[in-house]
Amino acid sequence: MAEHDALHALRPFLRNWIWEHGHIGTRYLDCLDGQVKFDEGKKARFASEKYLYVSLKKDADDAAHGTGPAVHEAGLARFLRAAQLGRPEEAGSAAEVQRAVQDCVELALASAYQFEAQRAHARYSLEPMFDQEIRAAVISDIRRKYVGMRERLLLYDFTLFHGLPQPLLISEAPFIDWRVRARPALPFVSLPLGPYCLLVGTPSTRTSRSAPALWKEAAAMGPFKDHNRHLVEVARLWLVATTDEQLLAVQSRFAPPEATAAGT
Repeated sequence: MAEHDALHALRPFLRNWIWEHGHIGTRYLDCLDGQVKFDEGKKARFASEKYLYVSLKKDADDAAHGTGPAVHEAGLARFLRAAQLGRPEEAGSAAEVQRAVQDCVELALASAYQFEAQRAHARYSLEPMFDQEIRAAVISDIRRKYVGMRERLLLYDFTLFHGLPQPLLISEAPFIDWRVRARPALPFVSLPLGPYCLLVGTPSTRTSRSAPALWKEAAAMGPFKDHNRHLVEVARLWLVATTDEQLLAVQSRFAPPEATAAGT
């Protein structure tokens, strides 16, 4: 298990939310103080939380927990740009797209278990345990829940919905399991790749590698209409949007108690 400061798992995705018309930067809501802010440049410095990385590979040894996910950065960047533009012909070969989708799954899961890993680390730190024992306990907790999930997701069928009519938000934990979050439950998982594109995975009957990703233009939000609501409900650190209006609409949820009291 390693802590990562510099390289944030979601930085590749956040590039698709950068505002590049005149004033270059990213609009985001700081969930800790409830303020809407603008991060200058293209580095998404607000996404600076420490990562506790746990390898979810079935046969991972102890050394595997010492580095972050091994992603193909150039191929992933090409895929994410093509997804935002809705141009599958620019995403690379079928094998490159499949690898990029798998990289998306790895990064999505790494972001998904961060809150649980940090909470477990804080809990075990209160016990009379050595650092190595705390590390092993956190790794065990995360792997118990997420190794099986990763194995299943790698066999899912994935579809890239692009050209969505309404912009999506992204947070520090953008992976949504709609089987758990939605009521009634919906049989898919999702990850926003850009303001207007969503990677959606559905269960497959396959027992080997997943099929090539499909691309579909979305004329309506359809079952994804509650995407932003689900994301807001679990956001704890930051929310990114394409406009201030989107962030102002949910700002009151994150206003500090003293600010709320002052306004009443």
